[in-house]
Amino acid sequence: MDVSIVIPLKDEEESLPELTEWIARVADQHYFSYEIILVDDGSTDNSWYVISKLADTNPNIRGIRFQRNYGKSAALHEGFKAAKGDVVITMDADLQDSPDEIPDLRRMIIEEGHDVVSGWKKKRYDPISKTIPTKLFNAATRRVSGIQLHDFNCGLKAYRNKVVKSIEVYGEMHRYIPVIAKWSGFKKIGEKVVEHRARKYGKTKFGWERFINGFLDLATITFVSKFGKRPMHFFGLYGTLCFFVGCMISLYLLIAKTIYADYTLTNKPAFYIALTAMILGMQLFLAGFIAELLSRNSQERNNYLIEEKLRVD
Repeated sequence: MDVSIVIPLKDEEESLPELTEWIARVADQHYFSYEIILVDDGSTDNSWYVISKLADTNPNIRGIRFQRNYGKSAALHEGFKAAKGDVVITMDADLQDSPDEIPDLRRMIIEEGHDVVSGWKKKRYDPISKTIPTKLFNAATRRVSGIQLHDFNCGLKAYRNKVVKSIEVYGEMHRYIPVIAKWSGFKKIGEKVVEHRARKYGKTKFGWERFINGFLDLATITFVSKFGKRPMHFFGLYGTLCFFVGCMISLYLLIAKTIYADYTLTNKPAFYIALTAMILGMQLFLAGFIAELLSRNSQERNNYLIEEKLRVD
């Protein structure tokens, strides 16, 4: 199959008929074999009824319905599991992403050899209350990840099938799929300027809490990707530094007390700094040991992504 279109949605009953018809028209014009996977993330309107009716008229439409709302990452994860196409393209269901971008996104994967192609909504139709936090979020993610993308949160992306089958998306990590892909060994990540259309139906699901959660998720994925299999390298390093600093300050105070008999310890800020540093260092060490025990007992401790094998069963 040429392409799988994975569309997570919640309460988008009005836009679905127009969106699926548009995708089908683009696919037919370019002679693509395709499937549309609509993942209903606990909608409270008639979205699933609409999906069922659309599937009756178009055999290329497939549906997944959650019993309750789990979030966009969960919807993408299930869509990725079901996708069969050589190229997997994700887009939002609100018609702000244009299906006319599908042929170029697929071409960049198939002909140019990209593993991931991320859309960049260079001209946006969003309020300033959304665009400014988005710019800050993207700048922070670029700096931490080293991936020079302008719009990490763009829902319109294309992936080689092997990418979506090799990564796991959970929590709210859908914003960081290019980062997850890079740290899984898929390093050819491209970008394409795409059209951003004004919302036609429904209302935005945007909220300020998304950006707070986004930065917390960035810290999580950075730590897990770098130290997930060797947590002691992180906790042990900083635990050692803290404990060493505390010991050096304590040694200085003891020498001073030995030289000057009237030198008092407990009324010196350095005494409490040393005490805090030593306790913090010990706690970091304990956290590292506990994390190592959990890591070594994990069923995924020796799961590695293998590119290919030669004469190995």
